[in-house]
Amino acid sequence: MRYFLDTEFNGVGGALLSLALVPDDGEELYLTLHTDDPIVEWVERHVIPYLDAVPEQLQCPRLRRADAVHELWRYLHNDGDVLIVADWPEDVAQFCNLMITGPGDMVDLRELSFRVHSLPGFSTAANSKVPHNALHDARSLRDHILSLE
Repeated sequence: MRYFLDTEFNGVGGALLSLALVPDDGEELYLTLHTDDPIVEWVERHVIPYLDAVPEQLQCPRLRRADAVHELWRYLHNDGDVLIVADWPEDVAQFCNLMITGPGDMVDLRELSFRVHSLPGFSTAANSKVPHNALHDARSLRDHILSLE
């Protein structure tokens, strides 16, 4: 199954704040995570106000990392061949970091692969219903990739 990924994080290399996986068709995943880190000013203005701008059924409280890991596993563990599609390497890095559950341990997913698309002239945020919201940006990425196929 193919999933389009977007994340929001606290500045370059900062803590993961939200993650969305949007399949070609079907149930979407949207997670928001708690952080104790001070929020970067740009993120405070452009991301934080929009974290909850998602359909009510996808809203969730800010999760601790362990709970977010469990939700990610719950969402993906039944799919045998998962392809994660992103347009930015940091999204993949944030996803992979979330998969790490401890020293030498990771989320037990079957087969997982990643594809990063370089999309010159296309911005998920600029084409998103709610810019800098991971769910809406992932939907924007999905819609754009599907329009190219």
